[in-house]
Amino acid sequence: MVSEDEQQLLLALAREALEARVAGLRLSDVSCTGPLALRCGAFVSIHSGEDLRGCLGRLTVDLPLGKTLVHLGGAVADSDPRFPPVTLDELAFLHIEISLLTPERPVVSIDEIEVGRHGLIVERGRARGLLLPQVAAEHAWDRETFLEHTCLKARLPRDAWKAGARILVFEALVFSEAAGRPEGRPLRIGG
Repeated sequence: MVSEDEQQLLLALAREALEARVAGLRLSDVSCTGPLALRCGAFVSIHSGEDLRGCLGRLTVDLPLGKTLVHLGGAVADSDPRFPPVTLDELAFLHIEISLLTPERPVVSIDEIEVGRHGLIVERGRARGLLLPQVAAEHAWDRETFLEHTCLKARLPRDAWKAGARILVFEALVFSEAAGRPEGRPLRIGG
């Protein structure tokens, strides 16, 4: 999907958006060419050490990837309701992870779900929950536990996947910064 050099470009763009949002500054408009012109779903996660500090995503492909990452990189600083807003003092200790998603597809049987390879979406009515492939792998969940947690994420009963909920899978290319902003490096904010 994208080369290692392109991954570094995407990570730098998400970091610049994160830092600008935390500092209360605005980024210049992004020219979406090359990998920034791709159309795919994406998630931006921020971590403090091993702990999740925020995660937001977008499944729709109506915007080029560059604009999606600028939006998500900024929004993850203060829009994940599970976490307080990121502070300037935290930026040096955060590292960014990006997940680029393939289109989702429904499964006929749960036997199609491969833990560690597939992310899950469970839907019923207006309820929808999504977990990225790395979540199940990090927690060493089996297939059924992964389905149960995805149901809970949708605010559905744990066993909704057995009772008429729609199950979809997708794959993700996941890449991240090694360990946040090195000490002493100035923030890269602005054009």
